[in-house]
Amino acid sequence: MDGLIGRKIGMTQVFDQKTGAQIAVTVIEAGPCKVLQLKTEDKEGYNAVQLGFETIANKKGKAKTAKTPKAQLGHFAKSGSDPVRFVREIRVDATELEVGGEVKVDIFGETKFVDVTATSKGRGFQGVVKRYNFRGGRKTHGGQMHRRGGSIGQCVSPARVAKGRKMPGHMGARRFTEQNLKVVAVRPEDNAILVRGAVPGPTGGLVVVKKALKK
Repeated sequence: MDGLIGRKIGMTQVFDQKTGAQIAVTVIEAGPCKVLQLKTEDKEGYNAVQLGFETIANKKGKAKTAKTPKAQLGHFAKSGSDPVRFVREIRVDATELEVGGEVKVDIFGETKFVDVTATSKGRGFQGVVKRYNFRGGRKTHGGQMHRRGGSIGQCVSPARVAKGRKMPGHMGARRFTEQNLKVVAVRPEDNAILVRGAVPGPTGGLVVVKKALKK
């Protein structure tokens, strides 16, 4: 198994036992994830494991089913799972997992690098200075281009704006994968993995952690 669903908890720091160096890390609560379905090339056309994360529970800790569609309840019942909040698929070549089983963070025990996929923070509609780090115009007396993008089109020929021109627009809130983040520690007792590097998304956001593809 190469991946897990998790939640970004926040940042902290640890110390290297050999050098004593301080290391800034991001804590990710990874799993445990319930195996809801195994997809095969013969039936679905590809091999994948469907995982569920974070049981939907009421204030008393019991499974909450009132707002879960009946079709989903039937799907969860096949695997013997309570309704879960998040369902994701992870492609695999082959697996020894069984429907109804659990996948825990200890699958990353010997892993040195991971890829983390999440939805980045939404910034709304932004100008070119914040969105693309444009320098902007002069701020002295008489300057009128302070945070504008400047001219964007050509003259008579071809008389249009070229495709791909960097302009103001919606920023953030897109699916993004940060690759090759170094695994500093894996803590099975806390269902946590500590990684070094920028993890996309806000604190508390959903993430998918996979073993690094390029390492």
